[in-house]
Amino acid sequence: MSSVPVAAAMRKKVLRVLFISLLLDLISFTFILPLFPKLLEFYRDHETTSASSDTILNRILHGLNAYKNSFARPINDRYDIVLLGGALGSLFSFLQAIASPVIGTLSDKYGRRTALLWSMAGNILSVALWVAATDFRTFLASRIVGGLSEGNVQLALAIATDISDESQRGATMALVGVCFSIAFTFGPALGAALSNVTTVAANPFATAAGFSLFLIVTETIYLYVYLPETLPVASTSPAVSGSATKNKPTNSRVRTNSHTLLNLTHFTFILFFSGMEFSLPFMTYDLFSYGSAQSGKLLGFIGLVASILQGSVTRRMHPLKVVQTGVLSCALGFLLLATVETQKGLYAAAALLAVTSATVVTGLNSLSSFEAAEGERGNKLGNHRSFGQIGRSLGPLIFCSLYWWAGREVAYAVGGAGMVAVCGLVFGGLKTPPGTELKQGSKPGQKSEKYLGRQGLEKVSVQD
Repeated sequence: MSSVPVAAAMRKKVLRVLFISLLLDLISFTFILPLFPKLLEFYRDHETTSASSDTILNRILHGLNAYKNSFARPINDRYDIVLLGGALGSLFSFLQAIASPVIGTLSDKYGRRTALLWSMAGNILSVALWVAATDFRTFLASRIVGGLSEGNVQLALAIATDISDESQRGATMALVGVCFSIAFTFGPALGAALSNVTTVAANPFATAAGFSLFLIVTETIYLYVYLPETLPVASTSPAVSGSATKNKPTNSRVRTNSHTLLNLTHFTFILFFSGMEFSLPFMTYDLFSYGSAQSGKLLGFIGLVASILQGSVTRRMHPLKVVQTGVLSCALGFLLLATVETQKGLYAAAALLAVTSATVVTGLNSLSSFEAAEGERGNKLGNHRSFGQIGRSLGPLIFCSLYWWAGREVAYAVGGAGMVAVCGLVFGGLKTPPGTELKQGSKPGQKSEKYLGRQGLEKVSVQD
């Protein structure tokens, strides 16, 4: 599992580039999240009044309404746009599931930097289409291009693995999680604010889209100038790599945790967790008549707590303990959501879900990286992400169908039972990779050392 040692200065430089570029990327990505309802309403109203009623959007809405009307329990018309947003989210995740293994394999063959820059080119095209999207067809094309080209996160994970040894891996993966939490805390609010500035009448969201494009272009230039190649085989001189590859086959290895088990755990967890995430606006509206502002406050609370945990706790724990803590917290959160009747109870459940957001995916990514050899990291991490995206594309549809068929209590109880099954996979199947265990203190009664000591995030300074 050992990687070629990376000089401390090089590791620090790459982490700084990774942190800044991921922040730019994820803030740009989250701009659109709070805009979906108004954005889709704009396209629906625009195409309803158009001369032709046989548009892609009208056909999609007809299919969603047929699905909605198949339930015995009436579904409020206010959810039409939410269902459409969910359908687009599922499409985006499905396309990512297809593209992730391909992008990962290409990064193993041609290098992380090359694959990332090509991925950024696709992202630029995607956001440019959004800027020009005066009709739903163009906006749909934007989402399709974005789903097929979005490889930034998985390539960031592969780069983080390339430059980290086993003792540094958890903290480096937590860095990616911190970027997610910061972006999801502030990005949607910035996107919502920019949506109030209209510069193009034919596309009221062009200002937000234009600023998103500016961030993506800035990130691409920054990566082109400052990101070195980190793929060990690609970055090693021919003489060294030739002798190394002859004496050390990259795929001949004994795995502590099979990628099949890790991928199954990732898929099953995301299947239930993403369904719960998507159903939260329905539940909070039904129970407490929450609008978008109250829902945004709840999600902001989850993001803030998760970012604090990732910066202070997650990076200091072994990845297996991180995953175990997260799935247990998620199971408790599900069961609490099944019975909650007060807003205090809702925020208690949200705190549990924040723990889950700060831990499980980060820990699973770390465990998956431990089991990948140098020449296969992109492919293995891409496959791992692909399984998660398949779960994310199916979870909302399955969980919300259960929510409407059987009610909140049954849906969240089933979700809790599913998360207990995930706990079974995590506690019964996953093991600690040799060489990554916590080290014990040398004196009697002394506490165990932190998993990472001071080798992790505290060394990363974006100002250096």
